[in-house]
Amino acid sequence: MVIITESNASNLVNEEDEEPGEVIESAPPLKVGEERLLGSSGIRKRLLKRGLAFELPDIGDEVTIKFVGWLLDGTKFSESDGVTYALGSGKMVSGLDRGIVTMKKGERALFTLPPELAYGEGTNGVPPNSVINFQVELISWITVIDVSKDGGIIKRVLVKGEQTGKPSDLDEVLVKYAVMLADGTLLAKTPEEGVEFYLNDGHFCPALSKAIKTMNRGEKVNLAVQPNYAYQLGSMNSDQNSHAIPKNTVLSIDMELLSFKRVISVTTDSKVMKKILKEGQGALTADEGALVTVRYKAMLKDGSIFEKKGYDGEEKLQFITGEEQVITGLDRVAMTMRKGEQAMITIDPEYGFGSVEVRRDLAAVPSYSTLSYEVEMLNFVKEKEPWELIGSERIQAAEMKKNEGNVLFKNGKYQRALKKYDKAATYVGEDGSFGDDSQKLVKSLRVSCWLNNAACCLRLNNYQGAIELCSKVLDTEFSNVKALYRRSQAYIETADYHLAEADIKKALEADPGNRMFVCFFMYMHTDTDFTMSFSREVKAIQLKLKKLQAESNKRDAKLYSNMFSQMTKRLKLENVEDTKKNEVTMAMETENVGVSCGSPDNEMIVDPR
Repeated sequence: MVIITESNASNLVNEEDEEPGEVIESAPPLKVGEERLLGSSGIRKRLLKRGLAFELPDIGDEVTIKFVGWLLDGTKFSESDGVTYALGSGKMVSGLDRGIVTMKKGERALFTLPPELAYGEGTNGVPPNSVINFQVELISWITVIDVSKDGGIIKRVLVKGEQTGKPSDLDEVLVKYAVMLADGTLLAKTPEEGVEFYLNDGHFCPALSKAIKTMNRGEKVNLAVQPNYAYQLGSMNSDQNSHAIPKNTVLSIDMELLSFKRVISVTTDSKVMKKILKEGQGALTADEGALVTVRYKAMLKDGSIFEKKGYDGEEKLQFITGEEQVITGLDRVAMTMRKGEQAMITIDPEYGFGSVEVRRDLAAVPSYSTLSYEVEMLNFVKEKEPWELIGSERIQAAEMKKNEGNVLFKNGKYQRALKKYDKAATYVGEDGSFGDDSQKLVKSLRVSCWLNNAACCLRLNNYQGAIELCSKVLDTEFSNVKALYRRSQAYIETADYHLAEADIKKALEADPGNRMFVCFFMYMHTDTDFTMSFSREVKAIQLKLKKLQAESNKRDAKLYSNMFSQMTKRLKLENVEDTKKNEVTMAMETENVGVSCGSPDNEMIVDPR
């Protein structure tokens, strides 16, 4: 190694390229031959040769370096052509560690260290309080991670994998490993093709699953595993290639994560699970309302196929998501898939055919069957978003969605109807560009969707949602009788009787002539359902409200009566206790008369007798 000193450094520097990626307190990268103070540490760094890539080692990592150390007068006191140690372990002076964490693989640099970050009071060949130089070349390093945060599982990264994400608890992983004792005795080894298992099921020992969750696909590591992470309930995996682990033994495990398949819980109750066999293209998923084309094999728990689509000459299946055209589990999964994605799906009975026995193309499906589908998303066409349509197309789309919602409402499918009305309202939102001749129609459609949505909310017992939707209508049309009527219904259910009464009065004022209105019975139908006398309906609600208000008043009166009764009893008890206290005090004072008496300043005068 050539020693670079202050006097000859400039002669040896012939590169003007800057070193990419090194940032010291937001300063620009160092150029070759340039020197800089590293923050407020007092360490100075001069770049002699650029490194590779952008990654830097960290404290705890194992680095391999070449170095020469000398005093400012040129006296060499230390040198090595290759030493490996853990940064922060204390093997080298702390100033050198601080400098190395700014270096890249293959980089060479000159560090000038102050005494407090070097040898301080001195050592062999270094006088006390000496400023020293280290010329260092970073040959390589191994990332070291404390997986368990307590020193129980230490991971040394031998080969970095693909930066495409790490597996999670539900995923199925394929790994290859060899387990050894400290003396090299082989305890267990997988076949060359590896072993596959689900992470949350665990495998061999607790350390494996914990470490795998920190790894990338293709990553190779060595694990140092302490005894408390080497055993699983005191037993070993029953693999024929494994041997019993001696107690209180530290294990060394060489492991490679070959691949993994993501497993996703599609429903919140984990009753529809999707294992991705092949990743799809792009980032877009089918979502609700898309026309999807899939092929699949549908199987029972024993593996027998009861239906196929798109295989062996069978026609592919096309359906619109969210329209109940297929079983719920398949429908939900399709909304999460990307084009070209292949997945294995497990569907619990309640998301499949439930308690019904059904006959399919190839076999009967018994009641309460758990189903498996191997599905490939061949293509999907998403619904056009409002911003993709011109004004007239948006109006047409809104009317179509509203009509679909009306059909669903009549069939009692209020949750799906609500989604249709929501979608319709977005097509005729206030952000749209509509001509002056269309404004009246657009406003009417928007209000109608809000009102119908409020009717759905009432049916679904979402009274706050109904209140908010009706209030939006009344902000636009302050005397809309349907909005007042539906909001009063919601207020009654939330026991806001005064607000309900105010809305009913406004509704009656808006219908003084007993005109005919499109309306609905007690909990509202959509605006296309029934025609009847609105004032008669409102008066019926008014009578119900008076009855409820009277009942509420009775409850309140009883409550307050109980409260006052308890308060009176408590006061009486307190008066009795005070009276007793006064009587005791008077008796004590009477006993003291003739023995002593108190003077005005409460001093006691003793009777001389």
